[in-house]
Amino acid sequence: MKTLNPVLTFLISAMFWFLGLLPRFIVDFLAKTFARLWYISDSKHRKIAIQNLTLAFGDVKTPKEIQILAKKSFYNISLIPFEIGWNYRLGLSDLKEHFEIRGLHHIQDALAKGKGVLCLTAHIGNWELIPVVAAIANFTACILYRPLDFLPLDVFFIRLRSRFGAQLIPKTGSMTKIFKQLKTGNVIAFLMDQNVDWYEGVFVDFFNHRACTSKGLSLIALKTKAPVVPVFMVRENNDYIIEFGQELKLIQTGDLTNDIEANTMRYNQTIEEIIRRYPDQWFWVHNRWKTKPFCTWPRNGTST
Repeated sequence: MKTLNPVLTFLISAMFWFLGLLPRFIVDFLAKTFARLWYISDSKHRKIAIQNLTLAFGDVKTPKEIQILAKKSFYNISLIPFEIGWNYRLGLSDLKEHFEIRGLHHIQDALAKGKGVLCLTAHIGNWELIPVVAAIANFTACILYRPLDFLPLDVFFIRLRSRFGAQLIPKTGSMTKIFKQLKTGNVIAFLMDQNVDWYEGVFVDFFNHRACTSKGLSLIALKTKAPVVPVFMVRENNDYIIEFGQELKLIQTGDLTNDIEANTMRYNQTIEEIIRRYPDQWFWVHNRWKTKPFCTWPRNGTST
């Protein structure tokens, strides 16, 4: 059983509070410096980013352009801790000045159906600011999350994500809670742009390559008929854009397997569209195509 260390929890909170005090020009300098050092020293994630970007854009970008894009991605990720500190320090009235909401009527129309809403989102821009979105747009958000192994940091993020009223749902054993929240008309946010094991997902195209993608959102949408609305948080200059997309119409043919694949494919396409618009702001250091759609069958009891 994990035991919370209050001193470590306080120190983590104090660190982010301090980062939130830094002026923008210092944040920009520190983020760029850290990103350069990270890119140079971390060969594992540099290689993953280059490989991912080559898979996605190798047919339209040169190796040099891909390298530049990878470096920009490292910089955008490096901004996140400072933005978390800024988010942690400021109140909602101050935060509102830095956010622009686009397409708010899409989520409002979906909520009006009375079935709750399933929000499709991704690790683009700064996804840790998504809980602020719900407070600004005046609806209750529930966020699926995986608890962190380091308890003091996990406690900090629970407090950060829930401080404006968002509710957190651990992924393990989450289905009953999700159905309950939908029945009360709440919004459930799904980050579904990461690799999963073969038994958790289906293989559908992502940037024209088969990627094992979570089938959870499709299953829940098919069972509850709750509308699915995309929402993404991206940076533009020094402000943040909250973009709600049109409701993604549910594909229902009566063939459950095909319906899961078809809907999941549509969700991947939606995520791909926003990444193509803001390619430097996605989390390219994640091994999105790690799980392969096939493997060599062992012969004579041994692996080949």
